[in-house]
Parts: sequence; C-alpha cells; structure tokens
Amino acid sequence: MRRLAVLALLVTTAGAQDWRPLFDGQSLKGWTITPFRNHGEVTIKDATLFIGTGQGRLTGITWAGAEFPKTNYEIRFEAARLAGGDFFAGITFPVAESFCSWINGGWGGTVVGLSSLDGEDASDNDTSTIFQFETGRWYSFLLQVTPDRIRGWIDGKSIIDADIKGREVSLRPGEIDLNTPLGFATYATKGAIRKVEYRTVSAPSRP
Repeated sequence: MRRLAVLALLVTTAGAQDWRPLFDGQSLKGWTITPFRNHGEVTIKDATLFIGTGQGRLTGITWAGAEFPKTNYEIRFEAARLAGGDFFAGITFPVAESFCSWINGGWGGTVVGLSSLDGEDASDNDTSTIFQFETGRWYSFLLQVTPDRIRGWIDGKSIIDADIKGREVSLRPGEIDLNTPLGFATYATKGAIRKVEYRTVSAPSRP
C-alpha cells in the first residue's frame, strides 16, 4: 500500500516547477484580511498564521498579490484546528473561469469535500467524506487543480479525486466569494496555517 501511495504522489509531480512560497511567515504581504462580516482577528507568530473567531462565522485571508494560475497548479500547506468544532482549513481556489472551496472539518467538525459541484455542497456531493481531525494536531494538505480534475491529499492520503469534466464548479452562495481568487477561511473555529506554497504543473498522466 505504501508503494502505491508513493507512486500516486509521483504522478502529481510530473512536469512540476519548483515550489514557491505564498506566505512569508512574518507578515500578510500579498494578502488581505477578508472583509467577512464581524470577522475575527488574524495574527502571525512563529511563522504561523492564526485565524480566529469573531462575532460573525467566517474569518480569513484573501490573496491580493500577483495573478494566480487558474489551472494546472498545486498548493500545499499545513494546518491545525486550535479551538471550535467546524472547518479550520477551508481553501477557496480558482478552477478555470470559476472558483471552488475545499472544506476541511465542516458540518460539525468532520466533513471534508468540495463546495460546490453541480450546485451541491461538500456535505452532499460525491466528494464528501468523513475525516476525524484531532484538535491541536498539524495536518499536511496538498491540492491539485488541472482542467479535468480536482485532487486533494491529507497527510499523503488521497481524499478527493473529482472528475470535473462537464460539471458545474462553483462556490456555495454567501460571503465565501469574498475569498476569491484564493483564500483561507475558518468557520466559528480558530485555526492555524503555515508553510503555504504553490507550483505550476503539467497536466499529469493518470495512474
């Protein structure tokens, strides 16, 4: 099984460029605090971004730097839930001319999936799965977007492998569109994020 996992990860790196940092660990350079209503505090300490909770539900940051790729790219980062019981590492990202969100730990703390596919949330579409996140533990995340697929790994394990050909890729209605073109968000939960990097890739051959 370990050999198969290694082979799967090797497929994702075909034709890849070098990893480039999106977060310098010291400031919000290239980012802005997302103007969600009544959002919480965003702070940086020890090369880690802390996204808190406010009177509203959503708190996050949005990319405001150079133009970001719309497809054929990968993003990797580490994240931990520090308090609360909902998603702590939601990432909104471009998919061609649209956007999507990868929700991690939503709907009571365990749901992982994409919002939205064919108008259905991460809790309802075929990417929905249950993942038991431990409070205070760091997890590694890898997201890959190509013209035909959206893939996601947690700690090297394949969690999402969605064929998006001919499907509607969109955002859940509401404030999350403020997180475009690229952003991280928490929902009534305090999260921590670090080591955010991306690279462009050639469309990989399938395993």
